[in-house]
Amino acid sequence: MDLLDQLRKAFTLYLEENRFTQYPPELYEPNNYFLNIGGKRLRPIMVLLGTDLFGGDISEALPAAMSIEYFHNFSLVHDDVMDNAPIRRGHTTIHEKYGLNTAILSGDALLVYAYDFLEKVPEQHLRTILRIFNRTAIEVCEGQQMDMNFEKRVAVSEEEYLDMIRRKTSVVLAAALQIGAIIGGAEQSDADALYQYALHLGLAFQIQDDILDCYGDQQLVGKQPGGDILQNKKTLLLIRAMEAAELHQDIRLSAILSGANVLSPEQKVTAVLEIYADLGIRTSVTETRDALIEKALSHLYSTTLPDNKKRILESLVHQLVLRTF
Repeated sequence: MDLLDQLRKAFTLYLEENRFTQYPPELYEPNNYFLNIGGKRLRPIMVLLGTDLFGGDISEALPAAMSIEYFHNFSLVHDDVMDNAPIRRGHTTIHEKYGLNTAILSGDALLVYAYDFLEKVPEQHLRTILRIFNRTAIEVCEGQQMDMNFEKRVAVSEEEYLDMIRRKTSVVLAAALQIGAIIGGAEQSDADALYQYALHLGLAFQIQDDILDCYGDQQLVGKQPGGDILQNKKTLLLIRAMEAAELHQDIRLSAILSGANVLSPEQKVTAVLEIYADLGIRTSVTETRDALIEKALSHLYSTTLPDNKKRILESLVHQLVLRTF
């Protein structure tokens, strides 16, 4: 069993030991359901990994890992409500299974309990970690609002898109690793460098997620293919396609996005993917993903971690980004 599997096992056990049993069950059971349907547990593992890399005791980092996991799932529950998504991780979403009002309340409870667990981190690090957590939480909210704003706009720049996914996705991964490193006793320069490593890795992760939304296997990815296309989400693929279409005076994409072409959901996804193929969009976006990976690794190599520990973080590139689900 490799280190990441060990950390995942340790966190899963901690999660099971802290299963919600409070009253009323109608509020808490939806969260048990949502937390138990899986996911990669990337964010809590990053907390534990950050602590382990610097020789810390991961038992001291477990509450912070739980806090990060609760916050992440709170954001997913509310994202699903806002997106009216029927499936998450291959399972029915909370609002579909338990109702809209319960989903909102259960998500709120997860956020409150995230702070409850945050109070259990080592006292000497509490103020620093709380500051990181709060900054991260508000950035995620900002990113979600930007994402929704983009759905209503005709055009979004690549710079705006990268800023949005930095806030919505990358900062949680980055904060998780930084918080773990702080608990493990890392010097500030190393903790900050690992933040930048995970931030750029998170950008690459989200771009890969966008690629998989279009080209991934539904059974592996756990959600309906082409969901971003159906919602006109301004992913990097769509932004690049709109720019290329304008350059080549190709009006097909604008007609689809404006609704001028009356298409079923399946027809819309197929038509947009055909345009992506004609314009070479998948290759272009994959090159950007790979450039972000290189930036992440440059920050990793600037740390004082020994080479054997740097290799652990190098391996995350394949596990988190160069993945098929």
